[in-house]
Amino acid sequence: MHAGIGSSTPCDPAQDKAAGEMATRRSVLLAGHWETLIRLSVLLPVRVTLGQKMVWQRGMTGAVRGRATSAPAPTLTATPTRALMDEPVALEARHLTPRCPVTVRARLRCEEGDLWEALAHYYADGNGVLNLSRDEAQGGSYTGCEPMGLFWSLFPAPGEREGLRLRKKNVETPYTFQVSLLNGHVSSHGVRSHDEGEELAAVTVERWYTAPGVRRIDIREEGLVGTLFLPPGPGPFPAVLDCWGMGGGLVEYRSALLASRGVASFALAYFGHRDIPGPLDAINVGDDYIQAAFQLLQNHPQVCGSRVAVLGLSYGAYLALRIATQLPVSPRCIIAINGPIGSTAQGVEADGKVVSFGASKVAYSHDLPGYVDFKRATLPEFLPLSTKIKVENLRCPLLLVTSEDDISCSVLENAAQIKEGLQASNKSHLLTWVSYPGAGHLLEPPYSPNARISLWTMRPTKLMVCWGGHTAPHAAAQKDAWKKVLDFLECHLRGGN
Repeated sequence: MHAGIGSSTPCDPAQDKAAGEMATRRSVLLAGHWETLIRLSVLLPVRVTLGQKMVWQRGMTGAVRGRATSAPAPTLTATPTRALMDEPVALEARHLTPRCPVTVRARLRCEEGDLWEALAHYYADGNGVLNLSRDEAQGGSYTGCEPMGLFWSLFPAPGEREGLRLRKKNVETPYTFQVSLLNGHVSSHGVRSHDEGEELAAVTVERWYTAPGVRRIDIREEGLVGTLFLPPGPGPFPAVLDCWGMGGGLVEYRSALLASRGVASFALAYFGHRDIPGPLDAINVGDDYIQAAFQLLQNHPQVCGSRVAVLGLSYGAYLALRIATQLPVSPRCIIAINGPIGSTAQGVEADGKVVSFGASKVAYSHDLPGYVDFKRATLPEFLPLSTKIKVENLRCPLLLVTSEDDISCSVLENAAQIKEGLQASNKSHLLTWVSYPGAGHLLEPPYSPNARISLWTMRPTKLMVCWGGHTAPHAAAQKDAWKKVLDFLECHLRGGN
């Protein structure tokens, strides 16, 4: 007979004992009494839920696999989270499993929409701590103790466009980096197992070229095209005329950073800008334009007119030297980075105007199909004599910066000729020359990623220009060169009479 509701059956001690154990086990699970649960688990395997993860515990050992719910979650901190581009950021992770492998990854979506990333493989220490200022990366985008490696080793993510170069256009907004702490050692192409690649923690880091209080002023007067950056405060400030190279257009980010360091800076467009009349592939302005730019900066009410320097990279270095040696102005000092002592372009007029800088009119060499460099074309013996700088006319201190893996310009040969010319004129005391092994042509502010090769032109043929530079030594050169530039400006723009 089956017992009905409310009926009774004879007592069976064995069944009562089993039923009692099951009831106790259910009550323990509901109440969360872990110590009692572990004692009972000696009898039978028990399935428990920790957060969202289901794990099986074997009763004979009594060990609990997985992290207890009371253990703190991993954290990743950046100090500071908002900084200027030339300032270091300290990254640290805590509450990791001791000695565990992790990956730290930085990702940036640039203004053009392209994804840049860098990642590095580390191991936590015995306390479950990872400190990028102390610990060495074992692989990934870089190796060794490189506190800022995630920023200077950025590279276009797999699948992005060919020939990219990271350059900030709107300096009034930051670069926003997403820095993630990932489980295991992963690559940019994916993960090796279902556990690896899980994001353990993340932090957002903002990197700025413009400090609070810096003023940005568009200049469209007297035919000039540029942007003036003034530091916070009334001034008057020492100042720099800032000239870039054959990439053309108006490049502002170095000037914005200089103003953030207390030096007024005028970023000047002289080539390849729609607001300058004439063909975009020609320098349609001459010495009068460059002189007017220097004098506009010199005469500004918030600039100390006797303390104006000129800074140039590539063709801009040539212009800086030309200003100091051939124009009726008196810069306080000159900084020339990886430039020639003459013009490589065809049809250079006496006042510096250039008939064309187009790909078909410039002497360049092809080492590989579709790739160009100006190494041979910029050898001093091939530069037109009429365009060469009259080094003997230099009247102010010169900081000459060269990169020894520059495959775009013959910078060492040009620098040697400048040095010889100053020695012959008894002006060696004006020259400070620093040179960097392993660095490429594009020496930019610290922690900027290097582009060894980037797109130069699409018309009439798609061409990539070779700049050179190996990632780690180039990054070290940028950091040291920027310090030397700021120190040189401090010495000659603020010091002395």
